[in-house]
Amino acid sequence: MMTGLSIDRVESPIGALTYVTHEGILCALDFADREGGLLERLRRRFGSDATPRPASDPGGYGARLRDYLDGDLDALARAPVDTSGTPFQEQVWRALRDVPSGTTRSYAEIAAAIGRPGAARAVGTANGRNPIAVVIPCHRVVSADRSLGGYAGGLARKRWLLRHEGAALSRGAL
Repeated sequence: MMTGLSIDRVESPIGALTYVTHEGILCALDFADREGGLLERLRRRFGSDATPRPASDPGGYGARLRDYLDGDLDALARAPVDTSGTPFQEQVWRALRDVPSGTTRSYAEIAAAIGRPGAARAVGTANGRNPIAVVIPCHRVVSADRSLGGYAGGLARKRWLLRHEGAALSRGAL
């Protein structure tokens, strides 16, 4: 078992969230029904023996997640994260964290925000590879026509997260 990896879960109205810390810093978060993929990503990143040990609220991230779910929409805004992406992915993920709760941005708007106006598709790919759902708010990215677009956790969860944050949704997204 690799040392330094800890795992815990937080219940939410849209399903349990599994999160992992590496030496106390959040490095992975996904819905528990997608935990197999989360663990596989950890193995690719940290090696085949990467098995997180169960812990009670490692790094205090469980408390932050519960605060967010209880309505403190800024509880996750500056939570330290360890994403280990490519330079482009890291740039996209930083831009996502700059999108305020209750608002949305299109893939093209994120691309423009990082100085790569022609990279909307690449932004979409980076968005889809986000290792820390909710905290890096990929759910705030919508299609150019303001429809919900995709979401790895499912559109019902994306819709719930956006409503929870008070985002104005297009009629078709309701």
